[in-house]
Amino acid sequence: MAGVGATRRLLHELAAVNRDRSGQKELVKVLEPIREDDLLEWHAELHAPDQGVYAGGRFLLQIQIPTSYPTKPPSMHFITRIFHPNVDWKSGEICLDVLQSQWTPAWTLQSACTAILALLDVPEPDSPLNVDAANLARCDSVAYRGLCQLYTQLYASEKAPTEMNHSE
Repeated sequence: MAGVGATRRLLHELAAVNRDRSGQKELVKVLEPIREDDLLEWHAELHAPDQGVYAGGRFLLQIQIPTSYPTKPPSMHFITRIFHPNVDWKSGEICLDVLQSQWTPAWTLQSACTAILALLDVPEPDSPLNVDAANLARCDSVAYRGLCQLYTQLYASEKAPTEMNHSE
């Protein structure tokens, strides 16, 4: 159960997301609690920008929020498989400093989703969770881009399944 501070903050964020119909809303299609009676489990649907290696992709995220939120960051991971240097292929874990050491209460779930979208465009191959993707991004950008596009078509296109289990 969420603490009073976390509950208040999450209700405020949910209201802000529902009011926000600006440009980022187009890329963050869904950001909401999974169930009405539990504010600590959310999901998001991110749509990759029209340009870039993930163009046309829609990526589902699972968000676990600690009871000490917003002091502590949420745990966010991809449900949809994605080939990216900073995302673990098996678990969907995301290596992003704002979800770890650089988190401050000024960040919101919406801004964290926006940071994840930015990471898609500008990977950080020097701190990889997917070493194969990082090596390919550094050494053969054409092959890297091709694999990103292929996996986006397989797992994140409109024709792909809506959920992928990372335990496969």
